[in-house]
Amino acid sequence: MATMTLNPGEEAQLLQTIEMFEVIAQSQPTDTQSLEILKEAYSKLAREDDVINTSKRIAQAYLQMGQLSSAILEYETVLQRRPEDADVRQALKQIEEKASSSMAQPSAEAMVMPSVSETSLLRKKARTAASEAVDDGRKSLYKIFVESKLITAGDFDLCWRNVDVTSSPADVVEPFIQTLHEKGVSLIDKSLRLLSDKSRVAYLPLDRYDIDMDLARGFPADVCRRWCVLPFDRMSKAILVATANPFNQQAAKELSAATTHRLLWYVAAPNDIVGNLRKAFR
Repeated sequence: MATMTLNPGEEAQLLQTIEMFEVIAQSQPTDTQSLEILKEAYSKLAREDDVINTSKRIAQAYLQMGQLSSAILEYETVLQRRPEDADVRQALKQIEEKASSSMAQPSAEAMVMPSVSETSLLRKKARTAASEAVDDGRKSLYKIFVESKLITAGDFDLCWRNVDVTSSPADVVEPFIQTLHEKGVSLIDKSLRLLSDKSRVAYLPLDRYDIDMDLARGFPADVCRRWCVLPFDRMSKAILVATANPFNQQAAKELSAATTHRLLWYVAAPNDIVGNLRKAFR
């Protein structure tokens, strides 16, 4: 296996990454993006056994989510490294048997699938509807906080800020859950746990992370300030991004337009995001 030469600072950063993302992966075993980051870090440290074990964890996570094709691909990467791995061969055999059984018994759902032309029309309508409005996560957050009776509709309207997408913000726009906290409506820790659970986006303690400020400055300041999103690290071909609103599809769209890399999102405390954005874009 080819290894890369690391200086002490790079090795320390990778060890910090492993420590943090192991905690996330243990609390959320199906969080494949955190497991992928772990695998990359272990690979850079030439910890082959850990790379293999993490690949198996990724495959198992895909299996739990019913994504058989992704699980097979991940197991195949293990076999490329260790062709005689008995556990992986047994797992692949079980997947093949399960897939064969499913194909032999078509479901009622499959029998009522729309035609190709109907599907194309539905997709076109969906794209048109999506383009007519900015999806900043308001509807999702309203459902989570108001319809579940955690806060009142009045408190929601009081704390929600409609962002002007046509102007350049002079400062970072305070996230919704931070305003809830400051007005005594909902404590920040409770909101963070709720958002992480509902979105299935892992929480990351950003205050313990060594932020890559140069990376952050490589993204448009207006986008980062407007939506309070912070690109904070790069792992292989992915950019890690912190947000306090994981339902903000507009932020994801605008940030994706600024890079060819895949974005991996994490929920983080608003104060940590705001503070680092102000350092990055002074």
